[in-house]
Amino acid sequence: MKYGVSPNTLLITAGTIWILAGANILRIGLMCWMDDGHYWLFKVCEACLIFFLFFGVIFHRLYKKYTLRISQKKGKHCPFSFFDVKGWIVMACMITMGVVIRVYSLLPETFIAVFYTGLSLALLGTGLRFI
Repeated sequence: MKYGVSPNTLLITAGTIWILAGANILRIGLMCWMDDGHYWLFKVCEACLIFFLFFGVIFHRLYKKYTLRISQKKGKHCPFSFFDVKGWIVMACMITMGVVIRVYSLLPETFIAVFYTGLSLALLGTGLRFI
């Protein structure tokens, strides 16, 4: 491939994408959090639970799967091949679902604040693992 990158660059790119996604979701979560500061200690505990669920169970498996797949690649590859087709589809669906939920106010802001904060920290942590 003319513009291919090495497997190490793919891992760094994957980490960067996960960190950017996490930072954006954290921004949204904190904006919702600022609008409603009631019961903040309970919300922090809920966000921690969401973080541990995503970071420890879901994203850990994805990290291992993608790292193994990328590390087995030889030579140069497309800069966007850090995800497989299924990964790109899941990411597109999650982004679309998040936008639809916020645009149409399908969930309360208190839920979005807690869920997005926990999810974003898990994304950031996984992104750092890739890098």
